[in-house]
Amino acid sequence: MITEVQFEKELEIIIENAIREDVGDGDHSSLACIPKGAIGKAQLLVKDTGIIAGVAFAERVFKYIEPSIKITVLIKDGTEVKHGDVVLTVEGTSHAILKAERLILNVMQRMSAIATKTKYYTGLLEGTNTKILDTRKTTPGIRALEKWAVKIGGGVNHRFALYDMIMLKDNHIDFSGGITKAIEKTHTYLKETGRDLKIIIEARDLKEIREILNSDGIHRILIDNFTFEDTRKAILMINGKCQIESSGGINEKTLRSYAECGVDYISSGALTHSVYNMDLSLKAF
Repeated sequence: MITEVQFEKELEIIIENAIREDVGDGDHSSLACIPKGAIGKAQLLVKDTGIIAGVAFAERVFKYIEPSIKITVLIKDGTEVKHGDVVLTVEGTSHAILKAERLILNVMQRMSAIATKTKYYTGLLEGTNTKILDTRKTTPGIRALEKWAVKIGGGVNHRFALYDMIMLKDNHIDFSGGITKAIEKTHTYLKETGRDLKIIIEARDLKEIREILNSDGIHRILIDNFTFEDTRKAILMINGKCQIESSGGINEKTLRSYAECGVDYISSGALTHSVYNMDLSLKAF
């Protein structure tokens, strides 16, 4: 994953762009009927069940819009919530609260859904040594938030983007002329550019694993769309030489069986691309 400094910058960009997109030259609904400086109070209500996520992000948004706003957090990120729970209360100008409302709800509803699904998947892996990974199958522009939600739910972040890890997948291998050539070219590139990036390489079958194992400097082998039987064979072949990641169509019904084969990681795009938003609302009181 990216550094904490880079992550913070991503959050700044997301907030700035979201406010630009939503507020434009002014919240004319509020400007039309609510006096400037009028003080209001609101509470963030849960209308669903699951793991709450995005509370810390909501604090950032409120403070970005109005630094003097008062926020009282009653339920922290990563907590299991139920219908009727109050996550936080806020007191400040009504204009600021209304400017922040939709951005906060949109983000927290999605982050909570991702955290809830991740928590469920980590529960399925309980008792094994396998960890669940996210992927780059995220919503453009808000990847930092979705990966943050995975961490809140107990998952592990995979690479953030194309620039923080080398991941040689099937198309890279085919375009470069094969596994060995792809690895050799990668090592040369890293040496010439002075970059220290971990290398993950995808294997489509046991034959490709054998070829990968002839090369040094591989951090992890991604075994993609393997059967349980071939996964176990792959683990015996690799024999601790590098980390092992399973992927490809693995769902809640097969997740634990792949983990019990002995892989280090299972990556799942479903954590971020197949979730249903948690129902939340922000209500004046």
